[in-house]
Amino acid sequence: MTKTHHKPKPDRPNAARRRLLGGLAAGAAVSVLPGCGAVETLRNSGGGTPGPGQAALLLPLSGASANLGALLDQAARLGGGPGIGIDIFDAGSTPETAVTAARTAVDSGARMLVGPVFGAQAQAVSRAVGSRVPVVTLSNDASLASRSLFVFGVTPAHSAQAVLALAAQRNLRDMAIVVPPGDFGAQSVAAVQAIAPTLGIRLRAPLVRSAAGGLTDALAAGGGMPDAVYLPAADATLRPFAGALAGQGIQLIGSAQWAALDLEDERAFRDAWFAAPDPLRFAPFRDAFAEAAGQAGGIIAGLAYDGTDLLRVLAQRGAQTRAGLLSEEGFSGVLGPYRFLPSGQCQRGLAVLKVGAGDFSLIGATSV
Repeated sequence: MTKTHHKPKPDRPNAARRRLLGGLAAGAAVSVLPGCGAVETLRNSGGGTPGPGQAALLLPLSGASANLGALLDQAARLGGGPGIGIDIFDAGSTPETAVTAARTAVDSGARMLVGPVFGAQAQAVSRAVGSRVPVVTLSNDASLASRSLFVFGVTPAHSAQAVLALAAQRNLRDMAIVVPPGDFGAQSVAAVQAIAPTLGIRLRAPLVRSAAGGLTDALAAGGGMPDAVYLPAADATLRPFAGALAGQGIQLIGSAQWAALDLEDERAFRDAWFAAPDPLRFAPFRDAFAEAAGQAGGIIAGLAYDGTDLLRVLAQRGAQTRAGLLSEEGFSGVLGPYRFLPSGQCQRGLAVLKVGAGDFSLIGATSV
């Protein structure tokens, strides 16, 4: 169970958070779905330099997702990349190309793989080599998790744990969730249904809708207006849903996907909460990546950096193994603290931010 620590405190508006969150936007909605020091310090801290070929990153450097691959490659190299015992292999954009890359990496001596990005690729790679080496996919599809396939992405459950814990602390006990049709909505509903009862939150029957018409009537029919409405999806339905709920006295809450949008100047989102990596933790990576790549990196780039750092840390411990991944003490990255579970799931701590008038404020956080 994720341990939740919310320290009651006045909201602390900080205009710098608006700038810091800009670096999150580039990758938060990619459906691949203790504080940190500077990136340079993270990269160079710890023990000696491991030898070559001990681990590998599988990135989509060619094919339909080559642009994403180039961004992830830049993030990995910022974290050390080749030369610290980590090789980068082109996984292409299909399951077949990913399997070829994985087999080549393992045959070359890799004892652990970080990547690939996409779910179908991750499943194929795990079937091909997962019994020989652990695979840490950058996907956020929690259903992929298994004994040898670890899901590293920011999942719907990570967001739900953070925002629902704060809602419970603030005595918002009557909650509804509204999602569009599709896999992400279904996973978000499943996550909230699992977490809400543990926090004493009454969760109403989920509303699956593709348009905002009649939304308030549907909520009222469920027993009057709820204390809070969770809108996890950051697709074309989000702004219409929020607009329909504006002025209803409802606390709007959202997932880490909201970080991909500029919401701080939109009245419908004023005082809404959403889950996100703490911008102060993310800032050193954001700045270093922007300087190196000339563009914002986002959550997906942060995952590639943290995955590279994970391989480096485990190499220093002599533990690039499944047992090494399951270290009780967990790990700390630019996206926050995390810990892997034997099931292949990843517990992850996130911040909760409040939308202000042109800025954001930090109002809570979870740890692992």
